Amino acid sequence: MSKAEITSWDKNILQVSVPMDSPLRQVNSYILSDEDGRVTIIDPGPRSPDTENCWLGILQELNLSWKDVRDIVVTHHHPDHYGLAGWLQSQSGCKVWMTERAHAEALLMWGNGSGEDAGSDAEENAGNDKGNDNGKDINDFLPVYFSRHGMTDEWSNGIKAHLESFNSQVEPQPVVSYFNVAEPFKMGGREWQLIITGGHAPGHVSLYHAGSGLMICGDAVLPQISPNVSLLPGSDPQPLQTFLQGLRELGSYPVSMAFPGHREPFAGFAHRVNSLLAHHEERLDTAAALLTSGPLSGFAVCEILFRSRVTTVHQMRFAMSETLAHLAELVRRERIVMLVENGGFLFATAESVGEHIS
Repeated sequence: MSKAEITSWDKNILQVSVPMDSPLRQVNSYILSDEDGRVTIIDPGPRSPDTENCWLGILQELNLSWKDVRDIVVTHHHPDHYGLAGWLQSQSGCKVWMTERAHAEALLMWGNGSGEDAGSDAEENAGNDKGNDNGKDINDFLPVYFSRHGMTDEWSNGIKAHLESFNSQVEPQPVVSYFNVAEPFKMGGREWQLIITGGHAPGHVSLYHAGSGLMICGDAVLPQISPNVSLLPGSDPQPLQTFLQGLRELGSYPVSMAFPGHREPFAGFAHRVNSLLAHHEERLDTAAALLTSGPLSGFAVCEILFRSRVTTVHQMRFAMSETLAHLAELVRRERIVMLVENGGFLFATAESVGEHIS
């Protein structure tokens, strides 16, 4: 059994390193204590027997019982942040808080789980135009979508099984309460402003305390790692534009210390935001330059951009989705165009389109 490393920050913030699969190997969960001794848990991690036992050990080490868990906050729908929320809720009876948009994305990816009566305590959330009846359509459609963008069968044939491998990490799914984004959220004896951004994940919430300058930023801003920005069918059609807008908004706050979903809490938040903005502009220029010699598929661009760094289906899904996000942004900026040819897609500069047609 993995034992979580617990680190104390500030006065009421505990950082808990919860184990997860490679390459990241751990995700940061945070525990904030109220004056009455009850706690809020942020991003509990993916569900597995190992992480269940990990949380049992955390509670024991902190001398907490299940009834001491008041709330769970989930910054976004990815399994390494959202996955254990339903299990923790089933043990404690606590509320699970997300944005409405983030919950819609969870339903798009996984539906309501395996027969669980999951959903929201708001009646209007019974249906949404981003979700589907069983949450499995994306597993079938994404390989086809990637194939239309030039992905070879060698890679696309493994995408569906890869997506299905996450199902056990997110079940049972929680009954979700939605943040009122117009009001601060109370936890750890403080009132936190909710900042909603996207790009890495639609409806991602960061929490900011103005009095101390603390920012709990999930995966919106990470030290050393560039958060993945993925274009997925049925989700945000312009995720990179959304991500860059979110970075600029987050960078406008005076932050003394940032608490990310991965790696260690860090200062220099504004500098990190600017570095990420510059990184994506450079990547856009690199992708556009690849098309000056003629049209290419998204997969061809992906292979050149990521080369030997992609060795698993997991890495390829992220690399392909991120490549398509950059190409979509170049199309939006009218630096390139997307062509439909024989049922598939190609990307080209305006100049090479003329040469291609002639």
